[in-house]
Amino acid sequence: MAEKEIKKGHLHPISLMIREINTIFGELGFVFAEGPEMELIKYNFDMLNVPKDHPARDMQDTFYIEGKEDMVMRTHTSPVQVRYMQSHTPPIRMICPGKVFRNEATDATHEAQFYQLEGLMIDKDISVGHLKGTLEYFFKRFFGGEVEVRIRPSFFPFVEPGLEIDMRLTGDDAPPKLKGRWVEMMGAGMVHPNVIAAAGIDPAVYQGFAFGMGADRLAVMKYGVDDVRLFYGGDLRVVNQF
Repeated sequence: MAEKEIKKGHLHPISLMIREINTIFGELGFVFAEGPEMELIKYNFDMLNVPKDHPARDMQDTFYIEGKEDMVMRTHTSPVQVRYMQSHTPPIRMICPGKVFRNEATDATHEAQFYQLEGLMIDKDISVGHLKGTLEYFFKRFFGGEVEVRIRPSFFPFVEPGLEIDMRLTGDDAPPKLKGRWVEMMGAGMVHPNVIAAAGIDPAVYQGFAFGMGADRLAVMKYGVDDVRLFYGGDLRVVNQF
């Protein structure tokens, strides 16, 4: 009697993408870091220069833990950056892709839990030019072909100046839906001196940049998926395509 063939499992598309992201940033000397998903408010907000009255702390945006007044489900992976700065001395180059949680309605482009990719570089004489060059390299490797990066002013409590990063793919092999279009990709900026000092590093000596984007959004753009919820529905007809 012939043995029944057992189909092998495979990685989820987001796991595949995170592996690729780690490889690309690894080529630039960045290391992978991770931290707890249930996080202290100290790391999620306070040490990131987020004011006590900032709307991001409100119940409609943040999942608070019943019975643990000092804990939340992390709303971003920035706490991993703070923890990393506390336990490492510059120069620092790290990325921290991971799951985050926001108390919001779900639709084709939003989920209450999703994956985020954040990165951090701390060293002497770091400028916005280093940030732009790093992101250009990543986008070229991740999407393939030629890419242009545009920077616009913005505001985030943990960076100064705060920046919005746009990308435009111009190469012949760019995905048709993205080719030639400016697409808003992420928030970024130079790490606020208060954040550097809170982590025990001298901001008079060291500077750095940080950036953060939705990893799910990268997956939607790379794989041409129209609804981000398909990644989390558990439908093997979707997952098996990867």
